[in-house]
Amino acid sequence: MRVLVVEDDPELGPAIAAGLRATGFAIDCARLREEADLKVSVNSYDCVIADRGLPDGDALETVRAWRGAGRTVPVLVLTALGTVEDRVAGFEHGADDYLVKPFAMAELVARVRALCRRDQPPRLPVLTVADLTLDVPSHRVRRAGVLLALTAKEFAVLEALMVRAGAAVTRSELLERCWDEMSDPASNVVDVAIRQLRRKLGPPDLIESLRGVGYRLRGAA
Repeated sequence: MRVLVVEDDPELGPAIAAGLRATGFAIDCARLREEADLKVSVNSYDCVIADRGLPDGDALETVRAWRGAGRTVPVLVLTALGTVEDRVAGFEHGADDYLVKPFAMAELVARVRALCRRDQPPRLPVLTVADLTLDVPSHRVRRAGVLLALTAKEFAVLEALMVRAGAAVTRSELLERCWDEMSDPASNVVDVAIRQLRRKLGPPDLIESLRGVGYRLRGAA
């Protein structure tokens, strides 16, 4: 899942990005309303996290403009402005959720995951393909009952493949969902992640390479 973090604080912004990346999200960052508007216009995000007090104005005005233009990307407002009037203004401008600073990272992650799921088909909390199980809430993967140690990126790639088990998933789709804008489309990061997954999953190989297309997870979900 790909998320845009709009935060101008030089310490908090990177901390939020690092906390979300550690749980498997692909993160892009912006410090200004203008920058956030540009990124949303050219990238597909599952969620936007936006501070209100940005150097070029209140991010709520940008959210209202997005809604007026028909952009439906879920927005979580993360701000120190926490009065009832502030929260009401957030929802009236088109925000989907509102979290007041200071906050717990675990709660932010849970809220973002909920927003990312909003416009997607319902998913089972546990995905199963052959003898492979992926527990989304606990972030655990087992094969034949054996717990596997996957990185956050490997988990994200495997989840993307398992959600569409039996269907082709292109490299560009995996890159879009599991990496951020800093990743070079011409790089081999997807192939490296797949190679690492194959090694950790062990035989028999469940990941099928589709020449010139991408990958497919064998078996029925």
